[in-house]
Amino acid sequence: MPAASLRRLAAWALSATVLGAALAASPAPASAHASGERAIVVAAHPLAVDAGVAVLQRGGSAMDAAVAVQAMLGLVEPQSSGIGGGAIIMAYAADSGETTVYIGREAAPAAAIPALLDDARGNPLPRAEAMLTGRATGVPGAVAAFAQAHRAHGKLAWNRLFDESIARAEAGFRITPRLARHIHGSFPQAAAPDVRAYFSDASGRPLRSGDLLRNPAYAATLRVLAEGGADAFYRGPLTPAIVARTRDAPMPGAMTADDLDRYRPERASPLCRPLRRHVLCVPPPPASGVGLLQLMALLEATDIDARGPDDPQAWFLFAEASRLMYADRDHYVGDPRFTAVPVAGLLAPDYVRARAGLIGARAAAAPPAPGRPEGAPHPAPDATDEPGGTSHFVVVDGDGNAVSVTTTVESFFGSGRMVGGFFLNNQLTDFAWDGEHGRAGMANAIAPGKRPRSSMTPALLLDADGRLAGALGSPGGSAIPAYVGKALVGLLHWGMPLPEAIALPNLVARGTRFDGEAGRFAPPVLAALRERGIDIRPGAGEDSGLHGVFLRDGRWEWGADPRREGTAAFPLR
Repeated sequence: MPAASLRRLAAWALSATVLGAALAASPAPASAHASGERAIVVAAHPLAVDAGVAVLQRGGSAMDAAVAVQAMLGLVEPQSSGIGGGAIIMAYAADSGETTVYIGREAAPAAAIPALLDDARGNPLPRAEAMLTGRATGVPGAVAAFAQAHRAHGKLAWNRLFDESIARAEAGFRITPRLARHIHGSFPQAAAPDVRAYFSDASGRPLRSGDLLRNPAYAATLRVLAEGGADAFYRGPLTPAIVARTRDAPMPGAMTADDLDRYRPERASPLCRPLRRHVLCVPPPPASGVGLLQLMALLEATDIDARGPDDPQAWFLFAEASRLMYADRDHYVGDPRFTAVPVAGLLAPDYVRARAGLIGARAAAAPPAPGRPEGAPHPAPDATDEPGGTSHFVVVDGDGNAVSVTTTVESFFGSGRMVGGFFLNNQLTDFAWDGEHGRAGMANAIAPGKRPRSSMTPALLLDADGRLAGALGSPGGSAIPAYVGKALVGLLHWGMPLPEAIALPNLVARGTRFDGEAGRFAPPVLAALRERGIDIRPGAGEDSGLHGVFLRDGRWEWGADPRREGTAAFPLR
């Protein structure tokens, strides 16, 4: 979006009420910092941070460093992301003030049909089975998106961005406690043959925290990718192996070399709206940025800014606004090339006020129905289930350019199928495919070449002059908009330091469910919420992995979610 437009949006934001005073802080996170340094890398693993810093120190841009971070995450955090998956990249260019989105969402192969994930009797497969089939893998988009973004924002040659990951794959890395929990997890992929083989020692013993793991196959793949670029992945030496692995039993997939050859990432304009004294920019559909913007607009229509983290009414408002947002998002958001997504209608001030007016004194037992914004189509009720296996990272370089990236293989270890030292995604299970409601009419139904709806919502914050003021995002499947929204409430409504906003308890209210970190809320808050019809239960799926930066008084304040193993580093001058 042009800088002039962003300045206008930011000016509107200035008319909002001033930030409320910081209230009681939550438990301190594992990592927090403020620095006058201009460049910073924040990611979910120290080795990924180091890889990004090394590229910045070689004179690379934020985007150069982002490519290096992703390459390393695919090695050290393979349960969450990798080159066999997809990514959504938000890029800020300091010289022009432009913010650009690069959408590398995976796509269904040309031979995909609505019954793609049905069994032989025409019944939808149980998710635990569907994730492990060859049919679950969409055409990967991460490599194409990073290559496209690098051409626009890179400074170093592409082949100089993989050195650290290649060396680490050959030398090996130590299994972290979080990766060890996934290796020994109870989810289906943990028992998949490729997963068990990769994460076992010579005697067949599953690896434990602290064990050394080498991946020479991944090093070889990265060498091919470094020298051949994205073409090596989509129409070169890596292509046949990817296709062949998806066509193995059980339930071979329909992906072809032509599907990979035809894949194109999308360069798009962000959705930007005023938020307090800032402008919040997020990716358009099929990502869920419109949901995050609507959630924040709904909360702006309440008095949440006058409250704080110890006030049960604040969490009640957050929960009820979240339910309204999810009702709309789940019903309307899909791939806009295949379904009309009423973005403008969902964010129209009159519509938002009307939806916010539905928040009463007590949560209704029945889930809220989707609204009817202007321009809305008539899709069938949604039937999508989105588990999370995702990561988020942020890079800012010394020139003020920034990258905010959410990246994924969908569920943990993707489909559990490995090729060339990396896991393939199971992203097609992010479509609505249970068949209950006439799936062809759902906004997120399966179709050839279609991208499934994504909950990923990497965000950038700009100031009144359209300059970078922060970046934020999280993994977490369908909970991502709630996780990011919670952090933004703490940061911008309650004036909390970013690390404390990230560490606030998670609450994900969607439909009839109120999932959250019940043990981290004070008992009086839980009791007051129950009186209002909200009984928080321990959440399903993975925890948040919020990572971000925020410019406060001219210094970068950063936060890495204490629920994971992330950190940050500043390149040496």
